[in-house]
Amino acid sequence: MAALEEEFTLSAVTLGARPDGLLGVEQTDRTDHFLVTDRSRTVILYKVSDQKPLGSWSVKQGQIITCPAVCNFQTGEHIVVHDDKVLRIWNNEDVNLDKVFKATLSAEVHRVHSVQGAEPVVLFRGGAARGLEALLAEPQQKIETVLSDGEVIKWTKFFVVFRHPVIVFITEKDGNHFAYVQMLHSRNLSKYTLLLEQEEKSVTRSFTASVDRKFISLMTLSSDGCVYETLIPIYPSDTEKNQRLVRSPLLKAVVSGAAPNGVTLAALDPDHVAVLGAPLPSSKECLSIWNTKFQTLQTSKELPQGTSGQLWCYGEHLFLLHGKCLTVVPCRCGASSLAGALGKLRRAQDPGSQTMPHFVNWEVAQGCEPGAQKSEQLRRILRRKKSEVSLQPEVPASEQLLSTIKNGSEKHIEVELRKFLAKWTPDSHAVLGDVVAALLGRGEAEPSFYPRSCLMQLLQTHALSHSLCPGLMDTALAKADVQMLQLCLRHFPDVPESLTCACLKIFLSIGDDSLQGAHVSMESVCEHSSSEQDESTEEQPEILRNGFSPGDSNCGTCEQELREEPQGPAAEAASCPVTPKRAALLNGILGSAYSETFLLPHLKDIPAQHVTLFLQYLYFLYLKCSENATMTLPGMHPPTLSQIMDWICLLLDANFTVVLMIPEAKRLLINLYKFVKSQISVYSELNKIEVSFRELQKLNQEKNNRGLYSIEVLELF
Repeated sequence: MAALEEEFTLSAVTLGARPDGLLGVEQTDRTDHFLVTDRSRTVILYKVSDQKPLGSWSVKQGQIITCPAVCNFQTGEHIVVHDDKVLRIWNNEDVNLDKVFKATLSAEVHRVHSVQGAEPVVLFRGGAARGLEALLAEPQQKIETVLSDGEVIKWTKFFVVFRHPVIVFITEKDGNHFAYVQMLHSRNLSKYTLLLEQEEKSVTRSFTASVDRKFISLMTLSSDGCVYETLIPIYPSDTEKNQRLVRSPLLKAVVSGAAPNGVTLAALDPDHVAVLGAPLPSSKECLSIWNTKFQTLQTSKELPQGTSGQLWCYGEHLFLLHGKCLTVVPCRCGASSLAGALGKLRRAQDPGSQTMPHFVNWEVAQGCEPGAQKSEQLRRILRRKKSEVSLQPEVPASEQLLSTIKNGSEKHIEVELRKFLAKWTPDSHAVLGDVVAALLGRGEAEPSFYPRSCLMQLLQTHALSHSLCPGLMDTALAKADVQMLQLCLRHFPDVPESLTCACLKIFLSIGDDSLQGAHVSMESVCEHSSSEQDESTEEQPEILRNGFSPGDSNCGTCEQELREEPQGPAAEAASCPVTPKRAALLNGILGSAYSETFLLPHLKDIPAQHVTLFLQYLYFLYLKCSENATMTLPGMHPPTLSQIMDWICLLLDANFTVVLMIPEAKRLLINLYKFVKSQISVYSELNKIEVSFRELQKLNQEKNNRGLYSIEVLELF
């Protein structure tokens, strides 16, 4: 008989969770510790029994974690991937992720898997899988592409079968689903096509799987609310042929497929599954446990605050987002029998008694001989050497290009580079780093040699980083090449804070005449017409914009000083203090990744007039954000409100005393003060409204509970 026990909240904060939920919850080498990864920048380690966090780590602002953090059960370290290719490894004692081990991989990572008793495995978006040790030994190794064009990975699972790691992943292309089973010890990859029954026209919503001695039981939850099962053989008879598998119905109408946040299921044991979604008779979301052997509902728990449609199961703990809180629901599943499925199983078993198994699994008991392990290691080494030999024909093309760079003319180098990039694949980034280093090295030896077009072609491959070509941005700064600096800030995920501030100085100090002839990307800038702003301001002078009114008279002496000025916030909002090209360059600074600890010392070296100009531009962007309810700017890649506010705080923290002494910045500081005061008043009124709603809710609850017996516990401190 399965049962759900009383849930408890693991975290009462949002954890950076978006409407689509968290990025993942993974178990560590301790059964009571779990890693929670949000969809932005943070990884938190929780101890479930104490319901408290043990550690928190965040990547730099501008960087995004792209797959859940996992634990290496062999070493106890944590692994995470941010910006699709940058892999980080750290311990509990590490505080700053910027200072831990980092490796930039040659292909985009889909997921890192780690289970007890096996080495962590990295699954790339192209379908290839690599062990962590082999990948760290050569991070820039070539990663093959297994999937076809347009084929996307939808779900993955990592098992250990008879001490052999097996990875299973499901892909989708044009509405068709395919299953891949890869035995990592033998590199055997099997592909299956998942066929639907003739009368079935539903869409698959969720996957889960459990492993048996010979088969992988893949269960799918479809939009019609039914659960289907597909048996995938672990050891296929023909690994080369694309075999077809038909799935059969397992459970009928367990949930409604039209749930607002989706439905999902998780396998608890071979005979029980947990389903998250709204059952058909009701519209409220529930967590339920079903017995697949007897097709009966065991238990359910209503979730009135809603969920994100995500469910994680580890042992006897179910993790889900209930409202905005990460909730843990303990569960237990007894022996699957007819009496237990019908709820008639007795629980009068002695606590000290132990049941003996009815059979012995001799396949699990058999151990691998040391000689077999050594022979398998020799086979792996031979296969690796063969793959290295097969890659040797690619080396002469790069060597020919490097020899051309040493002695050829700039036009000849450009022609050879185009030929090389036509045959180049995005798997070997180190070769491009060598090409950039050779170009920059010749430029240092010959000051008149500056192959700008070649460097721009290499930048547009999106395969470079600052660690691969550390001298590129220094050369662009020396040449004041703002277009190249803009591309570096956009495509490099690891720009140091010192170079970010150096770029900011160039962008603020370069003359308008020089900017007029520069080719700058204007995607992040949407020009605003001052005449339209003036007309809208004249027609509706009394409208509050997110709690701020330019004509607000609640600022005391500050407002009196502003009345003497010929212009106010409305006039500043109408005209941008910088030209559109300079605005595009400054937007690239706002979108760059940084760490406040390393950035603040460099911001103090910026001249005061440039700091004032940058603050005026940030204030202008903030006014533009405040004009609409969404608090966003138009354009393809505009700065976000959080980026604008963070940079205002950074500049004021680093240069407040200097800015305070500048007469030109007086009105700007007063306007910023007015904004802060108006926002405080808005949030104060919102808090009052929230308290009023809570009191009304309490009165409603008292009316509903009238006539019922209740106990109220008062805690005195």
